Amino acid sequence: MRLFAFAGMTNENACVTTSNGVAIVKALRFQKPDTELADVPLPSPTDKEVLVRVRQAGVCATDLEIVRGYAAFEGTLGHEFVGIVESGPAELKDKRVVGEINCVCGKCDMCTSGLSNHCRRRTVLGIVDRDGAFAEYLTLPARNCHIVPDSVSDDAAVFVEPLAAAIQVTQQVPIEPRMQVAVVGTGRLGLLVAQVLSKRQCSLTAVGRNPNTMRFLDRKGIRTSTLDDVKSREAFDVVVECTGSPEGLPIALSLVRPRGTIVMKTTCQADHSADLTALVVNEITMLGSRCGPFGEALSVLARRDVDVSEMITSRMKLADGVAAMEKAAQPEQIKVLIEIGD
Repeated sequence: MRLFAFAGMTNENACVTTSNGVAIVKALRFQKPDTELADVPLPSPTDKEVLVRVRQAGVCATDLEIVRGYAAFEGTLGHEFVGIVESGPAELKDKRVVGEINCVCGKCDMCTSGLSNHCRRRTVLGIVDRDGAFAEYLTLPARNCHIVPDSVSDDAAVFVEPLAAAIQVTQQVPIEPRMQVAVVGTGRLGLLVAQVLSKRQCSLTAVGRNPNTMRFLDRKGIRTSTLDDVKSREAFDVVVECTGSPEGLPIALSLVRPRGTIVMKTTCQADHSADLTALVVNEITMLGSRCGPFGEALSVLARRDVDVSEMITSRMKLADGVAAMEKAAQPEQIKVLIEIGD
C-alpha cells in the first residue's frame, strides 16, 4: 500500500492508503457478532453531501446497545462527532462541524409537514442504513452540518448530539418552577438531562445507582437519590426516563403522579414487556423523545451552561476502538472519546 492524497482535500496531513487503485480508510465496524477495526473504501459524497474528516467521536449507550442487537444495524458505528469538512459547499469547506444524525429525503409526508426527523425514508448515522462516525471519514448531507464556534472545543463539540437530545425534553414538556421532576438514570444522557433541567428552577431529583455519576451531580448542586430512598412514590409531575434499560419504564411508572408525564429516552434491546396497567389507571401521558436542536446545544456549550468536561473519563485512539467500546461499558466510565484525527 502507499499513501494517497484524496483529490479535493486541502489539509496537507489528510491522506489515506490505496489498494488496487481504491482509496482505503480505517473504520470501527460491527458485523454480527463481531466489532473490529477494518479497512473500508473512502466514502464518496453525493452532490448534496459533504466529506468530513473526523477528529473526535464519543461512545454512546446506543452504540453499546447496537452490538447487543438493538436496531439490527451492521456497519460503521458512531454518531457523536466533530470533524473538518474536506469537500462540499464553499460555506462549509474547511470548517469544523458537528452533524445531525437523521438524513432525510425532503419529499415524503413527514418531511413536507415539518417532521423531517421522522422521514419515512431516513437513514441515521451509525444507526440505520448509514455508516457512522467511528471512522477516519464520513459523509453527511450538507444541510445536516452545523459550524462549531471557536469558543467550543472539540471535546465539548462531541457532546452536541446528546446535549441536543437532552434539550429536546424541554421542547416537548413545559418545565415550570413549581413542578416536581425526576430524572431516572444517571448515565451519560441522564447527566446531561439533569443539568439542562436544573436551569429551569424546578424541584429536581436525579434517581440513580452509580456512585460515580451521582457524585458528579452532587458537585453540581443537583439532588440525587437511590430508588430505595425515594419516599414519594406516584408524586412527580414529570419523570424523564434515561436508564438505558428495560427496567426504566416500570420505575418511571412507580414515580409519576396520576395524570403526570413520562418522557422516554431509552433505546435498548428489551427482553420482556412492562405491565402498563398503571399507565391506563393513572391516566399517564407518555412521550417518546429523541433528537433535539443542535443550534441551541452549541449555544449552551458556548455559554458553558452545562459542564461536559468532567464527563470525559477516557480517551482512546481509533486503532483501539474495540477496547474503547469495552471500556465504555464499564460502570466507572462516563464518556469515552475516540480520537481519530488531528
